[in-house]
Amino acid sequence: MTAPSPSDRRSLVVRLATPRGFCAGVDRAIQIVERALEKYGAPVFVRHEIVHNRHVVERLKALGAVFVKELDECPDDRPVVFSAHGVPRAVPEAARSRDMFFLDATCPLVSKVHVECERRHEEGRHIILIGHAGHPEVIGTMGQLPAGAISLVETVEDAEAFQRPGDQPLAYATQTTLSVDDTAEILSVLKARFPELPDPHKEDICYATTNRQEAVKRLGKGSDLVLVVGSANSSNSARLVEVALRAGARDARLVDDASAIDWRWFDTVQTVGVTAGASAPEKLITDLVDAIGARFDTTVIEDDGVREAVTFKLPRALVD
Repeated sequence: MTAPSPSDRRSLVVRLATPRGFCAGVDRAIQIVERALEKYGAPVFVRHEIVHNRHVVERLKALGAVFVKELDECPDDRPVVFSAHGVPRAVPEAARSRDMFFLDATCPLVSKVHVECERRHEEGRHIILIGHAGHPEVIGTMGQLPAGAISLVETVEDAEAFQRPGDQPLAYATQTTLSVDDTAEILSVLKARFPELPDPHKEDICYATTNRQEAVKRLGKGSDLVLVVGSANSSNSARLVEVALRAGARDARLVDDASAIDWRWFDTVQTVGVTAGASAPEKLITDLVDAIGARFDTTVIEDDGVREAVTFKLPRALVD
């Protein structure tokens, strides 16, 4: 669609969520790939997408990263990076058996969930994992323990149907990128059925997921349309669309970048909220806002929200 001339542009308020975009875990994972390429040269192999964003993956491919599905696609003599979502315990064990050099880019907050599950398992508890089947983070978490030690619960209905294995005591953990409100509903069912369920030492849903969902709740209350920049396979991005709609937005859409916008969505819109999932680069947000500004007389307002200052250390091999 051709952009209207300046005199024909109608007014539109653009509200930018704070915080938005990259979290500390994503930033660390991307840096690990970049620094590995700088230090060891190309190719550096990456098991699965380092983070769930097409633009990030394509940029790293251009620098020399090779993305594979499984470890057996990697040669023994090149570095391999494990994605931010975490991997089953068997993956690093297989890498060690082949004397491979690997770098673990698992988000430290995902690793915390792994440690918690291991600790509860050692206590003799059966783990209930709240998460989405098939998501790499869930596969990685379930792969920390022997088969059958963890049961996956995705919905309230699953929570109502879950049966305790024998008389085994229980514990629970959650995927880090879930809807806070959905998870609370599932937990209310589980705790009503199993009041003895102990809470993790610290909330499993990560700070970045929680902060971005709270920011989108504020956007949704006052926006006709909310655009979430993120890839379709990004769990935290998809949750932001759901949260925006629940918060009162008349419409909310997940867009990979500005080219994915259907300008008919704006026909009756006066205020549009813009945010991004935790794996989306800020440039994609800037480009999207610029694209809106080319078609409307925009007033851009940055919403007040949490200013994140969390950072995670890189592996020692990349710092020395």
